[in-house]
Amino acid sequence: MSNLKLSAPSWCALPETVTLGKNEVHVWRASLELPSSQVQRLQRNLSEEELERADRFHFQRHQARFIVARGLLRTILGRYLKTDPGKLRFSYGSKGKPELAGDMDRRGLRFNISHSHNLALFAMTYDRQIGVDVERIRPDMAGAKIAERFFSPREAAALRELPAEVRKEAFYTCWTRKEAYLKAIGEGITLRLDQFEVSVTPGEPAVLLSINGDSKEASSWCLKGLDPGPGFVGALAVKGHGWDLRCWRWEE
Repeated sequence: MSNLKLSAPSWCALPETVTLGKNEVHVWRASLELPSSQVQRLQRNLSEEELERADRFHFQRHQARFIVARGLLRTILGRYLKTDPGKLRFSYGSKGKPELAGDMDRRGLRFNISHSHNLALFAMTYDRQIGVDVERIRPDMAGAKIAERFFSPREAAALRELPAEVRKEAFYTCWTRKEAYLKAIGEGITLRLDQFEVSVTPGEPAVLLSINGDSKEASSWCLKGLDPGPGFVGALAVKGHGWDLRCWRWEE
């Protein structure tokens, strides 16, 4: 059995006060399925644009999850910035990556969010590129054909060489690490997944091996495997080294 979960950082209970140091990275884990009263409370902090996006969802469950994800993002950011969550404003990069706008952006707080099914991860740091990804494990997606199509030849070969019982976890280990890096640089899927390589073996250190064949540029990045919970795989990508990671459980 893989020992990935044993090596991943543990999730600490929500503290009364939380401070993000300049050389720290915080990741928050939260359920997106909350009582309707909490959903309504979080909805009150959303912008008109966010409310319009929520209205586009056909199913109420998906709408509620979107509201919770955006509402919790605002709540967590508001804690760090000591600001009313409803007053936060965002701007978006050319590929859609959100950032704080206006005076808040000058404080250097960087963040990223990922959600899959009923779970979300929120990553926070100062003055560093950061990306996070979480995926619910779906056996129908973890196939050799998908790996051959989207992963680099070396990654696909590494997956083939693993024992069958860990191959599904390894597929999502690779996928989330690649997605976390793409989200950190703000490129989304415009950069092909086979143009950079990551380590894929569960239980071994998460490493960005090369970017367009350049291992030196890749070495300036740090990857971390995350254990969001049963049935999920997660990863974190941060530019630079010399920082400490703390993981929190959002509970109210």
